Amino acid sequence: MLLVKNASQLITLRGGIRRDEYDLGIIDDGAVLIDGDKIVEVGTTRELRGSAEAEIDATGRVVMPGFVDPHTHLIFSGTRENELYIKLQGKTYLEILKMGGGILKTVRMTRAASKEELKEEAKRRLDYMLANGTTTAEAKSGYGLDYENERKILEVINEIDHPVELVPTFLGAHAVPPEFESSGEYIEFMKEVIPKISHLARFIDVFCEKGVFNCEESKEYLETGKRYGLIPKIHADEIEDIGCSRIAVEIGAISADHLVKTSDENIEEMAKGNTIAVFLPATPYMLLSREYARAREFISLGIPVALATDLNPNAYTESMQMVISLAITQMRMLPEEAIAASTINAAAAIGMQNRVGSIERGKQADIIILDAKNYQQIGYHFGVNLVEKVIKKGKVVWSR
Repeated sequence: MLLVKNASQLITLRGGIRRDEYDLGIIDDGAVLIDGDKIVEVGTTRELRGSAEAEIDATGRVVMPGFVDPHTHLIFSGTRENELYIKLQGKTYLEILKMGGGILKTVRMTRAASKEELKEEAKRRLDYMLANGTTTAEAKSGYGLDYENERKILEVINEIDHPVELVPTFLGAHAVPPEFESSGEYIEFMKEVIPKISHLARFIDVFCEKGVFNCEESKEYLETGKRYGLIPKIHADEIEDIGCSRIAVEIGAISADHLVKTSDENIEEMAKGNTIAVFLPATPYMLLSREYARAREFISLGIPVALATDLNPNAYTESMQMVISLAITQMRMLPEEAIAASTINAAAAIGMQNRVGSIERGKQADIIILDAKNYQQIGYHFGVNLVEKVIKKGKVVWSR
């Protein structure tokens, strides 16, 4: 057995998903006892001292659940740093897409890459994620946009060998590829692809947006996925509010992600359902935008909120610590809200809150130790990696 002891603050996040109260369940001078890959006891160091053969001394450190990243586009080939220059010249995301850049540029490079090449690129990103404290992540397809390459990406997600635990999402409806004349035609094609790949994914996602896929097309596609056992997610209200968050509630999506442009009316609609709001502040940051999702309005209505990196060639970061800092400074989230949104609520956004996202007896031992005296330093001490050790399934898998 392994004992992590003497934590200045042990952030347990016990008690499930946060909606109104964002209590972190802190134990001062905390300790965690691990047997195999499971947490068996949680308490003070005095209570648990001497109960294990191996010990890790976390004196002066914060101990907390590993970060859960519930929205990533992990699998892609190539990068798009040149587009930052285009943005600086005033071009918008959708204008770059129409120029053949953006998603479509990444599609061309990803289609040309082999499975082994995609695995090697993804492993480098996963190494950064792990070193920055992420222990579980969702990973989407979406840069294939045909049957063969979408399947290739999902197979890579399922086959990749890395300590970061991955949950696969089928994002076939990410953009309209050049070989199709209309979004409606492409959605009809994707509805035929869904039964062929449904065994390779847990979730299904769509980029519901003006100029990409409208609400009706998105709903048809997600409903088809539901018939084949896939759980809906939706890219909603990122650039314009065309009612995508409302579709998320109607269809019972587990999460609606982005939500930068969501109207007051549609935020109120989300409060009537159980859909989790996933905010991706690194995206407007890299779009050179000053407009972020209105986290305070969502939180005030009791809508559970989560945070994610949106790791992709447009918002290229693997760091949930960076995302927490942006959420605090740009979205006015309190530190405890941002931490819960990166752990237990993020786990709920991928249906894993009963296994990861908190430090509780019987849960998987996914734990990080941070060079911080208290939780308020997370997000405050920015631009550095505070993680000293990462424990995944009871084993130390990364150490500074």
